Amino acid sequence: MWITPEEVLLANALWVSERANPFFILQRRKGHGKGGGITGLLVGTMDVVLDSSARVAPYRILHQTGDSQIFWSIACGSSRKEITGHWEWLETNLLQTLSIFDNDEDITTFVKGKVSGIIAEENKSKAAQEDEDSGKFREAEQKMRKLFGMPGEEKLVNYYSCSYWKGRVPRQGWVYLSVNHLCFYSFLLGKEVTLVVQWTEVTRLEKNATLVFPESVRVSTRHTEHYFSMFLNINDTFKLMEQLATIAMRQLLDNEGFSADRTLPKACKTLKNVSALKRDLDARAKNERYRALFRLTPDERLDGHTDCTLWTPFAKMHIVGQLFVSNNYICFCSREEDLCQLIIPLREVSIVEKADSSSVLPCPVSISTKNKMTFLFANLKDRDFLVQRISDFLQRTPDKLWSDGHPLALSGYSVSQSEGIPSTTPLSSSLPTPTGAGGEPSQGRHYSPSLPTATQGLLRIYQKDDPEDHGPKATKEKMKEESWNIHFFEFGRGVCMYRTSKTRELVLNGIPESLRGELWLLFSGAQNEMATHPGYYAELVEQAMGRCTLATEEIERDLHRSMPEHHAFQNEMGIAALRRVLTAYACRNPGIGYCQAMNIVTSVLLLYCTEEEAFWLLVALCERMLPDYYNTRVVGALVDQGVFEELTRECLPLLYEHMQELGVISTISLSWFLTLFLSVMPFDSAVLLVDCFFYEGIKVIFQVALAVLHANMDTLLGCTDEGEAMTILGRYLDNVVNKQTVSPPIPHLHALLTSGDEPPPEIDVFQLIKSSYDKFGSLRADVIEQMRFKQRLKVIQSLEDTAKRSVVRAIMTDSAFSIEELEELYVLFKAKHIMSCYWGASCTAAERHDPSLPYLEQYRIDLEQFCQLFGALGTWLCGTHTVTLAARHFRLLDSNKDGLINFKEFVTGLSGMYHGDMTEKLKLLYKLHLPIDILPLQDSSCIAIRIQCNIVMSVSEVKDYKYYLRMWAKEKEPKIETIKDLPRMNQEQFIELCKTLYNMFSEDPLEQELYHAIATVASLLLRIGEVGKKFTNNGAKKPTDTTYTQAPTLSAELPQPEKEESNGESSSGQSLVCKALAEAQLETPPQQTSDEEVKDDTSVSSYSMVSTGSLQCEDIADDTVLIGCAGDQQRRGSTLDGDWSITFEQVLASMLTEPPLVDYFEKKGDIQARMATCKMQRGVERQVSSSSDHELSSLLH
Repeated sequence: MWITPEEVLLANALWVSERANPFFILQRRKGHGKGGGITGLLVGTMDVVLDSSARVAPYRILHQTGDSQIFWSIACGSSRKEITGHWEWLETNLLQTLSIFDNDEDITTFVKGKVSGIIAEENKSKAAQEDEDSGKFREAEQKMRKLFGMPGEEKLVNYYSCSYWKGRVPRQGWVYLSVNHLCFYSFLLGKEVTLVVQWTEVTRLEKNATLVFPESVRVSTRHTEHYFSMFLNINDTFKLMEQLATIAMRQLLDNEGFSADRTLPKACKTLKNVSALKRDLDARAKNERYRALFRLTPDERLDGHTDCTLWTPFAKMHIVGQLFVSNNYICFCSREEDLCQLIIPLREVSIVEKADSSSVLPCPVSISTKNKMTFLFANLKDRDFLVQRISDFLQRTPDKLWSDGHPLALSGYSVSQSEGIPSTTPLSSSLPTPTGAGGEPSQGRHYSPSLPTATQGLLRIYQKDDPEDHGPKATKEKMKEESWNIHFFEFGRGVCMYRTSKTRELVLNGIPESLRGELWLLFSGAQNEMATHPGYYAELVEQAMGRCTLATEEIERDLHRSMPEHHAFQNEMGIAALRRVLTAYACRNPGIGYCQAMNIVTSVLLLYCTEEEAFWLLVALCERMLPDYYNTRVVGALVDQGVFEELTRECLPLLYEHMQELGVISTISLSWFLTLFLSVMPFDSAVLLVDCFFYEGIKVIFQVALAVLHANMDTLLGCTDEGEAMTILGRYLDNVVNKQTVSPPIPHLHALLTSGDEPPPEIDVFQLIKSSYDKFGSLRADVIEQMRFKQRLKVIQSLEDTAKRSVVRAIMTDSAFSIEELEELYVLFKAKHIMSCYWGASCTAAERHDPSLPYLEQYRIDLEQFCQLFGALGTWLCGTHTVTLAARHFRLLDSNKDGLINFKEFVTGLSGMYHGDMTEKLKLLYKLHLPIDILPLQDSSCIAIRIQCNIVMSVSEVKDYKYYLRMWAKEKEPKIETIKDLPRMNQEQFIELCKTLYNMFSEDPLEQELYHAIATVASLLLRIGEVGKKFTNNGAKKPTDTTYTQAPTLSAELPQPEKEESNGESSSGQSLVCKALAEAQLETPPQQTSDEEVKDDTSVSSYSMVSTGSLQCEDIADDTVLIGCAGDQQRRGSTLDGDWSITFEQVLASMLTEPPLVDYFEKKGDIQARMATCKMQRGVERQVSSSSDHELSSLLH
């Protein structure tokens, strides 16, 4: 690469000059390339340890004039090819121009200006991301790609100096963390260590400190462990590793590759060793912490944060904390935990102004909202900039979120511009929806604002006619409502409420039923999403209802299983509302669709909320508060189940060991987490846990689960089997009661089924919650997230192993490969699929991966990846023509013509090459050289003829139903293809088959015998075709072979040859094949780039002619083109015999006459050796160039 000219004083220190002219010198660094001795070893070691190679590439070009001792470095390169290109450009374009100058200073000035101009032109064409990266970082990225064979699509995130422990010896070097790989390189005194690990293969990643590995990072895969230590800042390195591993796990889970954030603001200055990707990942981590802290939507992006103080009128004091500003919110969090938290949506802001500064209140900013609340922030370091940023965000706020006539409202914006709305579900205009009589939707509408469930929760609908209760429970409920009203008066009401420890106390004491829906929306953040998406739910219901999908079928099946004991769901009103909410969410998020347990949670939400509120609460649960809980594999619940086991081991070690022996924890905890205890605890008690969950998050569920185990510890330690332990816990949870509820008692089905003769004592749910906070309240959200990361690696990799076993079990009966071989093939196949996700492909990853399909058909590869696997695993290798043969094989396997094949099709193709007998292998080769469109046409024609025959028979005579059942069963039986079903092969296709066979034999130890044999067989088949042509021509008026008549080389459609020419046709056919094969040999081979690539072809060319009477043909070169192109047809079109053809039976019979051919095709392949070779190779490959992509795609057409 061209570099900004820099002055060099010692040109020959640690460098060797290789080329020179009067103005430039090309040098190679000692320790690179051949030779160098002890000096080269020392320099190479210094380059690795001191990272000098990241600043100084192994090749460079210096500029020098006259006798000057000052040199200027103008170019560097990581390879000889790169630096040679720069050198040749200088000799071609600058040498003659420089010889004109008389003054050396003018020459130097001209060269420096020219190089600077080249750099400026290159920078214009580079991506913005590359422009942000420092020159040193770009050189390190190029070095990584060279060392590990990475393509240009692989982006380096950061690199660190560290030691890699190989055995008990540390190897000092550099670890390169790219988006998809962890790489390490070390070169110490001639010993080189190279390591490449895909992030998708990592099963465990942890930071630990032992006597053997002091403060190290352990990276575990399924087969090995790697230890890295001696980092300058191990915490930063480990955090970055965690992020990259999380991205990889998300890729395995959702099949989505990493995409850089193009909207990330540019850095004020280029950081020395920080790439744009590293800044992107750091920003993502901050955004995730920010959104989790304040329960904000996934599209919210943190703009910045600063230290400040907030005046709290309820405490009459200034609280120290941090102010956060994002595109839609202003948030505050006190430095002391739970002291105060504040969320101010910009849609609620009316005035932002700078207040008067004083010594007591320096740099204050006042923010007023539409509900007449004012917030005063002070001690702001850069007040002017903060106010300007807030004003900018206010100007971008959509006008529909402002009240009418608001001075800050802007025209031209609409709610549909919000990023959170899926493009597939645009919002309709906010027009009143017409309704029919009785509040029912008008004809054609499924949802109306006048529906009872659109304005109030089901509980309020069914309790409005109940007589007013004046008992002690009702009095207690009134007292709770009054406490909350006092709290609202002091701390505010709505989204801008001050959230303090007092708020938590009120939540733990139970939210009154009249306020439950409102506070659930507030604490979960669902209120913000609902406010910014008016009309979204109604439009979604109209789009979703009436569709018939797998999700809607599952919803219909579970509707009547959702709280059937509650009277609200014993009639059509509650069932219809539940159907609309679940169906709307399945339409919004097809990736989740519908999962069991969603119906239970949603039915509880509908009791206290309107339909729209319940929908947005469900969105908050599934997409933010319980991530990945309700996907097809309930990954999130399995992850938290693992976290719960780890917490049990830490908090209750004795019980953990005993429970592990019984295997109870994994059995009981899944339903606890999936339904938030709603399915295992009486409703009135479980709903209090839901109150705490919406305020505190998942930590409350962990706390209560630990408290349940702790309360039953003594009894559980005495259990002898799993069933006894589950019965104990089930009865305990059944008897957790809420003595303060004002609702009529609801029978708990689980309690009815598990009740015994002697009722166990009742447990007050408030005491259970209090006990969980007293004993396990020290749990922190960040600790839980760290534990979730560890468990997520374990769970997802375990699910991948389960999927692999399922695929192998499904395919093992149809394949001759062993279970171990199928598992290895699956790993290689999926690795190719995953590479397509992050290194680009002809189609997106979403098109390749359909989670709704069985595991066997989920992952698919395209032609390019199949060619790579074919070249690595196939037995029929034809030199440079392997790709062409693989392309033909791919077209044959791609039954639905979508350009992709699944794993079953892939294994089917390999099985024919490895485990088929000679007939099967020859049949496959024969098919590969027929036009692909012939094979399906043949089958469909036979079916059509059979149908016509059935119709004629049905008209002539009436059959009974047993006859038609037998015919139907016969139609359903898979038709076994015989050799007689194969179409005939014409002369051009036969020539291509001969070329393929010649290329296949070129690497075989018995190639001479095989060449003799195939030449003899080819000559025999030519004569057979000539003889058969005479019979075909004579019977052309009455063709009987329907298969052959469909071929494009139909003899009856071609002109009849004259009798005088028939005598010489046999010799002309042989000469035609000889000419074609000879021309194929004379084609120009590809230009060789190095001496190592020159192949020894003497053994191939030693055999040039067979005995008299045989087919005369020279050896086929490795670069022979197998598929005839338009040029070939023009070259040979006038001499091809269109009437000549042979059958597969004739080919097989001819092959069987030659023992070398029989031995070759009967020989079994060793796929284990080929798979072992694949695994020994690095797990990365260079992508095929664009021209190669074009060639591959052209083979499919």
